Amino acid sequence: MVDYDLILASASPRRTEILQQIGVRHQIKPTDIDETPRPCESAIDYVQRMALEKAQYVIALGLDNKPVLGADTCVVLDAKIFGKPRDQDQAIEMLSALSGSTHQVLTAVAMGNTKQCSVSISITEVIFRKITKQECLRYWQTGEPRGKAGSYAIQGYGAVFVESIKGSYSGVVGLPIEATSTLLQAFGVPIWGFS
Repeated sequence: MVDYDLILASASPRRTEILQQIGVRHQIKPTDIDETPRPCESAIDYVQRMALEKAQYVIALGLDNKPVLGADTCVVLDAKIFGKPRDQDQAIEMLSALSGSTHQVLTAVAMGNTKQCSVSISITEVIFRKITKQECLRYWQTGEPRGKAGSYAIQGYGAVFVESIKGSYSGVVGLPIEATSTLLQAFGVPIWGFS
């Protein structure tokens, strides 16, 4: 017996937690795709493409007929995409650039099956207070920036850098609840643990 209603094309524990928060029964199937931005690709086009490619990767595996959800998040400052840091130096460089400025967090959510695919995007403005290089280094040493777009986690230690946000908090975490629930409804995926 299948005890899930959706396949999550992601290994992100944060996305799993958000789906659990709204009662979506799901199975996790991580993807293995190239996440390199294309030359001259805008941040919006990039996150939408990544979310779609993740969903389509899992759909193509033909596991079963359940809808697949893919998502991607990036941080954007002055039209520059900040992905996951490859090392300490890049993380400190990203955090220093975000210090005292307003940036956008873009999260695209794609949902589909073998017949159709839909994508939605959430854009949230985040304002960082001024942060010192020493704070950036200490934050890197917590281990939290690794694997995080823009080198920070708003739901973790990185929250101390955030002055304010305008938009979806859950979108900054990695899965915008409002946009996701609209797609879930469109594909007949129940929320709140009900079928």
